[in-house]
Parts: sequence; C-alpha cells; structure tokens
Amino acid sequence: MRRGGTLARQALMVRVRRSPGETGRAATATRAEVLYTPAEPVRTLVVPVPAVPVDMPVAEPEPEQVSLLPGVHTTSRKVSFALVNACTLASLGLGLLAIFLAMDGQVRIAAACLVACVAFDGLDGALARKLKVSSPFGAQMDSLADMCSFGLAAPVVVYASLADSVPPAAAAIACAFVAGCAAIRLARFNVSPKDGRFFSGVPTTMVAAVLALAVLIGLPLPGMALLGGVTLLAFAMVSSFPYAKLARIAKLPPWLLLLPVVGALIQPRMAFVLIVAAYLASGPLLWMRTRQRV
Repeated sequence: MRRGGTLARQALMVRVRRSPGETGRAATATRAEVLYTPAEPVRTLVVPVPAVPVDMPVAEPEPEQVSLLPGVHTTSRKVSFALVNACTLASLGLGLLAIFLAMDGQVRIAAACLVACVAFDGLDGALARKLKVSSPFGAQMDSLADMCSFGLAAPVVVYASLADSVPPAAAAIACAFVAGCAAIRLARFNVSPKDGRFFSGVPTTMVAAVLALAVLIGLPLPGMALLGGVTLLAFAMVSSFPYAKLARIAKLPPWLLLLPVVGALIQPRMAFVLIVAAYLASGPLLWMRTRQRV
C-alpha cells in the first residue's frame, strides 16, 4: 500500500528544472495545477449606468382613452347613440319629476310620470338594438337611471299614496325594502349571465309599473293589504324564481291573451289584481316544474 501510494504520487508529479533562485514549492508543480491554471484572464466590458436619483419622479404611461360608442364613429351612428341616451335621460328626468310631484301631494300625476318612465326605459333598449348602438356605457347609464326612477321614485310615490291609510313607519319600512331590493336586483343583473327566456326575479321596471298602475287606478283594498303587496313585490325582485319575459308571453295562444283584455273592460281593478297575482305565482310554479324535471 505504501509503495502504491508512492508510485501514484510520482505519476502525478511533474518535474521541472529548478532555476537558481527557485526553491520549495515553486520548483515542483502537480499535473492538476498545470491543467487548472488559467493561461490568460478573461476580460469583460463593463458599461457604466448613470445613477438615477431616488427622488426623481418616474413618468407613468398615459391611460388609453375608452370610446363610449364602439365601432365606426359615423355621423348617423353618433346621432343614434345620442338619441338612445336622450331616452335614458328622459326616464331619469321623469323619475325626478315624480318625486317632486309626490312631495307636493300630486300622487296620481306622479304615478303617471312613473308609467312614462317605464315607456322610455323600454324605448331606449329597443332603439339601441334596432340602431345597433348598444354599448357598455349605455347599459351602465340605463342601470343608474333605473335606480333613480324605479328604485327611488317608485317607493316615494307609494309612500305618499299610503301615508293616510297605514302608519307612516310601516309605509317607510316597506318602501325602504323596495329601494334596497331594487338596488340588489339591478346590481345582480349587471354581473349575471343573461338568459334569453326568463328573468331571475321580477325586473324592477315591471315592479315600478305595477306600483304606478296600482296608484293610478286606486285599488279598493285595505291599507295593510296594499302594504303587504308592496313588500311581496320587493322580495319578488331579489328572488331566484324564473319569470317569463314579455317576448315569451306574447307567444302564448291568442285566446289566452284575450282574457285579460276582456277582464279589463268588465272590471279593470279586479283584472289588474288577478294578472299581477298570476304573474307572481308563475315564478314558483316554473321553478317547481324545473325541479321535477331534474
């Protein structure tokens, strides 16, 4: 073993001639030292980077401007876009007018303004689709106008109409439910996927139309019954029951659509109550039918 170690050590040694001034380890080098000794150092080019002061403001990129009207901005499309938004603003203005009239005691005229709000709300959507100027801006603007006209003006008009027949505190609570449920319904509609056949809950436009017509025709019902109906409509807005859209209702058999018309001619108040009750009951019935199929 000692001899083998000596031979291996000798094999790794490289003898070099000593110069007169070399002594010690400089005169002898191992083969490993010869292999791993760099012949010439590698030179790298270092580019100096100018120092930036810490307190110097950094320029931020300018945000891109978002067009309110998607697509080509022709004169005709701009006019159509302005017309659609004018209908939305008209609905908003009529809602404010209904609040002012209700505060002045002119409740029926205020209810008529709400009916006009419903008409303009349906008109702006129909025009946007027909003129092909639908936009996210228009959808958000329509939602804000609906909150003013149907989420605030309608409860104010209902409160003014019920103030003499029920305790004011009870009327205020019921109308506050209408306003809160309308806000929830509109926000949920904005973020939920759209269904072409059914609404998820009763839409705020329909609830406002029912409340306005109830004030206009003057339902001969006790005050507490009217208050219960207002609260029921508020909760129907935030329910998850499927309610058919008007386009789907229009596809019903003609004889079935004639029944409400005949009833309105004979006894309009009773026909109105029955139509509203049937529509509210259709949601739970459709939901139960869907559950049975699953």
